[in-house]
Amino acid sequence: MDTTQMKRRLLELIYKRAFKYSEAPVFKLVSGRTSSYYFNCKTVTLHPEGMYLIGNVIFSMIKDLRPAGIGGLTLGADPLADAVAYTSFVHNAPIEAVVVRKSAKPHGMMQWIEGNIAAGDSVVVVDDVITTGKSTIEAIARMHEAGLRIVKVIALVDRQEGGYEAIAGKLKEIGADAPIESVVRRDDVMALYRQR
Repeated sequence: MDTTQMKRRLLELIYKRAFKYSEAPVFKLVSGRTSSYYFNCKTVTLHPEGMYLIGNVIFSMIKDLRPAGIGGLTLGADPLADAVAYTSFVHNAPIEAVVVRKSAKPHGMMQWIEGNIAAGDSVVVVDDVITTGKSTIEAIARMHEAGLRIVKVIALVDRQEGGYEAIAGKLKEIGADAPIESVVRRDDVMALYRQR
């Protein structure tokens, strides 16, 4: 299976396992708003085939950057980062998985970030779903404070609700010239929904 086929299969999995739609906005989001669209990507990111596809697709999107690490805010980013780290080793181009905590570790070094990386290293920030961009922006801020260089931001799913623009604003604020990409956009999933 090549990367294009893997991406198509990943879209199928997201549509079948992670997506819900209702004409009336009945799904409550983290922000408190209600929406007609709901994505629970854990059903894909924690699925064996999902992990395989995510690892390969995202690795193909970042391999030429040769980043030292990949990760984002726990919990959404963790399976993505782990899948890519595993895949990177298989391809003999290891990338460290990184975890950004929601609060600093309360003992020991009291750090926000876990992983084998250091200030000056390049990282890719990932998230499973971007809505407002809040969790991705939090991860970017913590990584920037730790002296890491953000070279790309990738979402498994972009809900196309302003998160992309908010993240772009944060990257500009910290002086990071990093592109933002998504593997799948809400429009891609809705196109599949309409076909079915």
